[in-house]
Amino acid sequence: MTESTRIVDRVQTSIDRILDDQAALLAEVSPDLAPFVDASRELLAGGKRFRAQFCYWGWRAGGGDPGSELQAVASAATALEFFHAAALVHDDIIDNSDTRRGKPAAHRRFKAMHAAEGWSGDASSFGRSSAILLGDLLLGWSDEILDDGIQSLRDVSAARAARREFNRMRTEVTAGQYLDVLEEHSWRSWADDLHLERAQRVIVYKSAKYSVEAPLLIGAMLGGGSLGVAEGLRGFGLPLGIAYQLRDDLLGVFGDPTETGKPSGDDLREGKRTVLVAQARRRLSAPSARLLDELLGDPELSDEQVRTLQSTLRQSGAVEDVERAIARNADRARASLADCEIDAVTRGQLLALVEAVTQRVV
Repeated sequence: MTESTRIVDRVQTSIDRILDDQAALLAEVSPDLAPFVDASRELLAGGKRFRAQFCYWGWRAGGGDPGSELQAVASAATALEFFHAAALVHDDIIDNSDTRRGKPAAHRRFKAMHAAEGWSGDASSFGRSSAILLGDLLLGWSDEILDDGIQSLRDVSAARAARREFNRMRTEVTAGQYLDVLEEHSWRSWADDLHLERAQRVIVYKSAKYSVEAPLLIGAMLGGGSLGVAEGLRGFGLPLGIAYQLRDDLLGVFGDPTETGKPSGDDLREGKRTVLVAQARRRLSAPSARLLDELLGDPELSDEQVRTLQSTLRQSGAVEDVERAIARNADRARASLADCEIDAVTRGQLLALVEAVTQRVV
């Protein structure tokens, strides 16, 4: 069993244990709270655990000893998974998404429960309200898990540094989420030559930092990593996080639903003003750009209209632009890692993760 497999298995075991404990606590309050635990289990079941892996290998880069007690880094990795689950719940509410990983999004799950039971009031409102509370609960649990883990560290300064990185991540991803919402609603207020820059800013703060950079740095701080190692991991993590999200943006438009767990073209119906869209608008003729703007964000887009938009994006050359940007950022990440003072095993594992997060098939 590889180190990555061991940490992933340990995180899953930790998730199951924590949810069992929380289920017991919630049952003391009321049996009516069981759906919160059921929804949490579904959200936190399986997955590639990229954030957990980046946290672990950041810890190894920072000097963490795989032969020593892993409680702190395993707890941090688990906390990141709970944080990610909370972000997904809230993101799906904001985007009014129907599905998550091939199953009903949390707010849809609670809406269906309301409808099945024949309760009073509006089912959609109940679904949204319940999912907001579920996201808040997962967010609170992520904090508790991190704090429990870092208390096991003898190095108090390492614990404080890891906590600071976690806090910064939480602020930045929330700010990035708002910037994403802002772009969907305010894009007409900005000059065309600013759209790409603004879309790139959303990528950095909504996804790149919290998907790759922050987990690496939280792990490195737990391992007592030096300033030089931290800077090296920043130089590696940010461009890789950008490449990771650019690949997600392509998958959100062209991905196979059986792989992504969401309908093909979902980002088009949600009106995501991504780098892909910004690049296309720069390349399209004025009439084609107007058609793109008119259709993008219509939740009632037919499958034929989705295919039309997909074809427009491909023919514009924007897909090739994004693929080149993915390759460029992946190369930047590799180059930064080459100058980072870490052991060969850790370097090899991080390089393997470059391929894993950037080469997912569209």
